[in-house]
Amino acid sequence: MKPETERFVCIHGHFYQPPRENPWLESVEIQDSAAPYHDWNERITAECYAPNSASRILDGDQRIVDIVSNYAKISFNLGPTLLSWMEAASPQVYQAILNADQQSIDMHSGHGAAIAQVYNHIILPLANAADKRTQIIWGIRDFEYRFKRRPEGMWLAETAVDLETLDLLTEQGIAFTILAPHQAARFRKIGDEAWNETEGAAIDPSRAYQCRLPSGRTISLFFYDGPISRAVAFDRLLENGDSFSERLLAGFSDEREWPQLLHIATDGETYGHHQKFGDMALAAALKRIESGGLARLTNYGEYLELCPPTHEAEIWENSSWSCVHGIERWKSDCGCNSGGYPQWNQQWRAPLRAALDWLRDRLATEFSHSGAQLLKDPWLARDEYIEVILNRGIEQARQFVSRHAARPLDLRETNAALMLLEMQRHAMLMYTSCGWFFDELSGPETVQVIQYASRALQLAAGLAEFEQGLEKSFLERLAHAHSNIAAIGNGAVIYDRFVLPARVDLTKVGTHYAFSSLFKEYHESSRIFCYTVATDDYTKLSSDEATLALGRVTIGSDITGETDYLTFCVMRLGSHDFKGCISRGSDTAAYTTMRDEILSAFERGLYSHIIGLMDTHFGTHNYSLANLFRDEQRKILSAIINSTIEEFAEIFQRMYEHSRPLIEFVHESGMPVPKLFMAAAQPALNAVIKRVLIQEDVDSDTIERTIDQIGKWQVRIESPESEYFMRLHMEELMHALETNPSDLHLLGRIRKLTELIRALPNQIVLWQIQNDYYRLSKTFYPGQLRACAASEEAAAWVEAFRALGEMLHFNLAALLPEIGELR
Repeated sequence: MKPETERFVCIHGHFYQPPRENPWLESVEIQDSAAPYHDWNERITAECYAPNSASRILDGDQRIVDIVSNYAKISFNLGPTLLSWMEAASPQVYQAILNADQQSIDMHSGHGAAIAQVYNHIILPLANAADKRTQIIWGIRDFEYRFKRRPEGMWLAETAVDLETLDLLTEQGIAFTILAPHQAARFRKIGDEAWNETEGAAIDPSRAYQCRLPSGRTISLFFYDGPISRAVAFDRLLENGDSFSERLLAGFSDEREWPQLLHIATDGETYGHHQKFGDMALAAALKRIESGGLARLTNYGEYLELCPPTHEAEIWENSSWSCVHGIERWKSDCGCNSGGYPQWNQQWRAPLRAALDWLRDRLATEFSHSGAQLLKDPWLARDEYIEVILNRGIEQARQFVSRHAARPLDLRETNAALMLLEMQRHAMLMYTSCGWFFDELSGPETVQVIQYASRALQLAAGLAEFEQGLEKSFLERLAHAHSNIAAIGNGAVIYDRFVLPARVDLTKVGTHYAFSSLFKEYHESSRIFCYTVATDDYTKLSSDEATLALGRVTIGSDITGETDYLTFCVMRLGSHDFKGCISRGSDTAAYTTMRDEILSAFERGLYSHIIGLMDTHFGTHNYSLANLFRDEQRKILSAIINSTIEEFAEIFQRMYEHSRPLIEFVHESGMPVPKLFMAAAQPALNAVIKRVLIQEDVDSDTIERTIDQIGKWQVRIESPESEYFMRLHMEELMHALETNPSDLHLLGRIRKLTELIRALPNQIVLWQIQNDYYRLSKTFYPGQLRACAASEEAAAWVEAFRALGEMLHFNLAALLPEIGELR
């Protein structure tokens, strides 16, 4: 194929999730709507981000012939806030994504698949110049930290664009960005005088365009193929890999006489989360195109080097890919919404943005004034504060302040500087685009951005220099944003009902520590989310009826350096009656008196008297288990409940086994089985399955008999909880096999367990198990195969490994080499 007629394919995935961290804990708390996963980040990782790092290529019999990384063969961006979560919560997937970028560099002339993203998905045309610059700088620095190279391109949130944004991108060395075709206003060949207008998104998407900017600099623009991108997102094009590749290739034209680029852009979550198994359709399409020589897979950086722009374009300012009205979706009731509640309006968008704009400007003024007393250049320090965010720790943060300090600062002033910088971070987080995208003011994404505003206000209130009454004035403005739900009212009510209860201070952290210490052991210095608790004195006593803990601790924020000294006393009576009290201060004599009196009363069993002593020494005992942070509270309640459930399960099993012979006779006689018996059978048989599957030596007879009874009584396996439980157990065993691959006994156990689980009516998700098997097939299996002739144990291992591969749906002829291939 001639270079001028060469055909290129580039698929871009915008992988992003709304930030879900509690702004005070810097951690995502449990979300029941994502069950059986802990939260939606975890669930979407399982459904999309992980599968795209190891996607299956199937044969005609739906057996696996290969496992590949889609990330290495496409173009992608991942939101920095999502990557930050993934680095800690899903390190294996995180590393696979970083590795894929390195692989793409090797495949694509030194150009990586990953591009950067503005930091926390702010609609940049609606931001002021300072926020635009910081968002771009933070996005670049975050990218460099993770991918160990400079980004060539940057994804704009919702592809929302104006000339100032593009100019700032080039100022920071960004070479290109990606836009929707309808964002092009006109184009022409470089050197021509006449412009071609682009009504109806008529710009040709098959080349790169140069855009001249007010500064005199230029940036390259890629306008993706709109119809194919929409078909991928909304028309179920991902149901078949061949159909997907055909539709992509149909975007080429024989009439074009230049190296054509067929490129699309969609939310990355389309490939697996929005469309189940979409990652496999993507993998199949890429393989067909690449192996068949139908086009050359590329990314934007490589194409730009090979085919520099021959044409230039101008943009429609204040336009985006997801609002036909430009950028109105993030500031007005333009009519764009999710479509689930047609009777609702989005008139709340404008007053919400107005309230946040007012708060941003007040905070910025105070930041400039107060920051100048502490920092050489407060705004430069803000731009570089990403260094601290990427490497959290109070000592690193204080060193950062020291480098930027206008003069030597004491500890109080250093902490004040950190509070100022954190205040500015949250003042940007409160503009995360998701807060306006959906339909209702009280939706979780909108509550989240209001929580960021609350955290910024809390930090401001902790600085003596700041004006008083800032929160009250903010709420007065927030009250102008009205909910569609009459019972909720307005933004000020939402703030009171949903935001303030989530707010955390050092006393709340101390309360959490105190109650959770009844159930877990802490070290002398322990980390609770983004706080450190140092124990000065601690005592815990237990009896059959109660558990008591009291002590003194120092609570410190690992982010701002704030500290407080707290004294506490908490007690558990029975299974769920909790009493507690906490106070600030460090009066050693008062503490010693309180401790001695309460410990003496506990040792004498005077539990009701202890409550009176709490009131005497602390003034009240108004804390309880409800004051624990959500995850620990749920863990403790689950432990309490599970002990009761285990008792229930034992009762159900005794009832079931006692009545089973009679009911089997009833069943064989043709008489309907009583519903009460079925009510006992389901929990009893589920409990048996769970118990036997995790035993070291699996009792095959018991499992087979139980499976037979499950089928006979048509008992439903509790799903997804049971599936999740069994999958985790299998994954643990496969991980152990990877650690010690020669363990024939363990391999046999996994093989037998897989065989038994396959007989259950509910199949488990084998994704991670198959990945582990695939890696062993490439690393350990060839050596064992070579050793077969000389070792009976190696031969037995090979036989068991191949049998397991059959059960895991692999095409062994395609996957596993024979001995002749290794010679």
